[in-house]
Amino acid sequence: MAPDITDTAHAVDAAAVLKLLPARPRLLALGEPTHGEDTLLELRNDVFRQLVDEGYRTIAIESDCLRGLIVDDYVISGTGTLDEVMERGFSHGFGASAANRELVRWMRAYNDGRPSSEWLRFAGFDGAPLEITGATSPRAALTALHGYLSARVDADLLPCTAETLDQLLGADDRWTEPAAARDPSRSVGQSAEAKELRLLADDLVALLDARTPQPITADSREEWDRARLYGRTAKGLLRSHFWMADTSPGRMAELLGLRDQMMADNLLAIAERGPALVHAHNLHLQREKSRMRMGGRWLEWWSAGAVVSARLAEGYAFLATAIGTIRHQGVDTPAPDTVEGLLYALPVDRCVVDTDRLAGVIGDTRPAPRESPYYGYIPYDPTHLAGDDGIVFIKDIPPSQ
Repeated sequence: MAPDITDTAHAVDAAAVLKLLPARPRLLALGEPTHGEDTLLELRNDVFRQLVDEGYRTIAIESDCLRGLIVDDYVISGTGTLDEVMERGFSHGFGASAANRELVRWMRAYNDGRPSSEWLRFAGFDGAPLEITGATSPRAALTALHGYLSARVDADLLPCTAETLDQLLGADDRWTEPAAARDPSRSVGQSAEAKELRLLADDLVALLDARTPQPITADSREEWDRARLYGRTAKGLLRSHFWMADTSPGRMAELLGLRDQMMADNLLAIAERGPALVHAHNLHLQREKSRMRMGGRWLEWWSAGAVVSARLAEGYAFLATAIGTIRHQGVDTPAPDTVEGLLYALPVDRCVVDTDRLAGVIGDTRPAPRESPYYGYIPYDPTHLAGDDGIVFIKDIPPSQ
């Protein structure tokens, strides 16, 4: 007989989520077990709207951090058009999502006419796309950082000229070569030019850091924060390209770990600005090591959530999202002895679950791991119950319109 877990579940709203936590976190992370389903993003939007009433002012999503600046400019000041922002401001194809479009539209409408102290902010926190289809050129980040510094320091303090950077970078398609993700010999990441660029990026960031104590006004703080973002991204991308050219067995795990480290660095910077809702795949936000099977091998790396949690302690909270069915992807009713199966038996379509209480009710009977017939969906890991602050459960995911 299945245990009665009814009392562990509550309606999904910001108040119920915050009640699960020992303190109000600066970063409240909400994961998802799959991408591309607007039902998950619509729930995220609802929670964010409610969190705004609780003092949260930023939403950060798993999208290119530099492209995210385009979205942030739009929601703050209306720069560009909504169509342009959705096309240029997101990576991974997320700009095509109707739910993401509605989020951006709502944030812009909310900010319109309000004082800057009340503005909502948008951030991408992915270091930049580092996928099997190819990586990103460090050009945009490096040249933006150099431009910021060249306008503020004497030219003889700069480690190089803009022309030198351009020559060392060469054509962008050298960096974005799709085959390099699988074939190290196709990567330029360990070329003489790339090694020189790593030294220059380090010098530029050191030059920026050395000027941190200079007086920063409200306007210049925004520019300084962006310069720090350019520096983090440039160094992270060059480091990732270096490992893309590596031939050791640990190459791919190192690349996955570097991507999450870039995410973690961006999240820690976002936390400095104030409370934020963070949304990404469960794998990036969980406190435990992440695992993925690739090329016939299991790869492990520390997630961004694990890094940030170690730094912020109670300032970081994580709720995983679990799903009952995604029938249009072949994910049918879960087995009753899995976490998803236990939650699927509840008489509600969606809920937020107190994992401490759920673990207490289950007792020593550990739920079975669920198997997924769909490669794009990763089921909830029952061994994570003790490390998560809660579970958001959605019973059925209909096809996105």
